[in-house]
Amino acid sequence: MVDLWMPGAARHDVGDHAPTDGQYPARVIAHITWDKNATAGKPIDHVSFEALLNYFTTSGVGMAPHLIWDPFTGQIVQLYPADSRSKSVVDLAGGTRTNRAGKYVIQIEAVFFPYTRYGGKVYATLADTPCKGWADINAWTRSLGIPDAWPMGHPTSFAPNRSESVWEKQGGWYGHSQVPENTHQDPGSWPAFVSPPPPSQPPAKPRVSLAHVVAAARKDPSAVQGHTTYRAEVLVVEKALQAEKLLAAQYVDGSFGSLTVNAYARWQKRLGYSGTAADGIPGMTSLKRLGAKHGFDVVA
Repeated sequence: MVDLWMPGAARHDVGDHAPTDGQYPARVIAHITWDKNATAGKPIDHVSFEALLNYFTTSGVGMAPHLIWDPFTGQIVQLYPADSRSKSVVDLAGGTRTNRAGKYVIQIEAVFFPYTRYGGKVYATLADTPCKGWADINAWTRSLGIPDAWPMGHPTSFAPNRSESVWEKQGGWYGHSQVPENTHQDPGSWPAFVSPPPPSQPPAKPRVSLAHVVAAARKDPSAVQGHTTYRAEVLVVEKALQAEKLLAAQYVDGSFGSLTVNAYARWQKRLGYSGTAADGIPGMTSLKRLGAKHGFDVVA
């Protein structure tokens, strides 16, 4: 089940939910707050996240996105759930329903404009910023089934590039400059996708040598109390015998002493062995069956 509200983002539900058009692929529309005309020669101080949040929850609610993101601080607030349209692009009646064209149409407003000055440093593009919080956003959109792809190309300038046929057929990421029916030219740039973490590997199974535990079963009972010949491997076997309720926990100590031998003999008898075949000295078949049941491998 997907998270319709991004984990870790502050939630400020503005209401006015409306469904998206699920016949189109899921997508993201990327925006920047391009409301300041700064230049390299005349940079302008960063606009506060709080100011933009106040705008989109009051007089600008009719143009509110799903997420407001500050790439300098990592602050993120969500205004609509993922399965509702938001209102940050022009959506003409009878057109392609730009605000709704997809199972999800996530709109993200980065608090940024070209030549923003923050902390005494000037940033020409959004991709130049620290992009704090971007990895979390990318992970969330990926979890919604939105591919890490720019069907009309990764924005690297403010040149518009629009194709309604591509928009309607392909899911992924689109700049505001790539959305049909619109005239805006942002975002100009966007950070590169973050590689997803590699799938977690199951922990390696412990490996027990039959030769080692046999040697321990023959040597430990007659040695000094508590003697261990192959402690680590014997502990694996003893823990399995304990799980079978054949050996008390206080005797799980890595020493294949007489109590462990007796416990293993009971395991052999449980498997149907008798006489000298149930003498408490492990054999390959009985040890492999114990390992298969309790998660360890057996080698010669």
